[in-house]
Amino acid sequence: MPSFLFSFALVLLASVGSREQLLVGALARRLKGVGMLLSAGALAAILSAAFMAWAGAAMAALLPAAAKPMLVAFALGAAALELAWPARPPSPAEPTRSAGAIFLVLLARQLGDAPRFLVFALAAATGVPWLAGLGGALGGVAALALALGMAELGPRLAGLRMGRMVLAAAMFAAALYIGLLARGIIN
Repeated sequence: MPSFLFSFALVLLASVGSREQLLVGALARRLKGVGMLLSAGALAAILSAAFMAWAGAAMAALLPAAAKPMLVAFALGAAALELAWPARPPSPAEPTRSAGAIFLVLLARQLGDAPRFLVFALAAATGVPWLAGLGGALGGVAALALALGMAELGPRLAGLRMGRMVLAAAMFAAALYIGLLARGIIN
């Protein structure tokens, strides 16, 4: 159960002010109805979290027990780098009204973002990938709903950069600590 709660909370926290939220907010301001946008985004969040949970568990199963903490450290490091990268996606000039296109764009963005790397790390670390995936999926859907609810704030969401940098520093510190523990450098 902790993997579900941690996954939900970390995905929701890491998604605030992300490229995905900025894109969803920009699309929500341009499109009339947000039901299709929320449906496409929710499906993308569910599939990306499920894939990353499966990938984390599959990679952890291939590695010896001593190497699993290093896998988790690398995943946390990747999440930290993605969080630290500036989130300034261009606003779509002519947004499509196609749910399929919106779904594909959001899915592609989510497969390499920090929240899904955190789902990967939790699935690899805990050995309960379905709980990490479920928490990540619900956290991702909640983050999209939050972006739709705050769409009128628009570019002011980019002001959350300092919070993303603090979270990036925490993820990097966790990655460093786990990596040093795995290598036996600290006890």
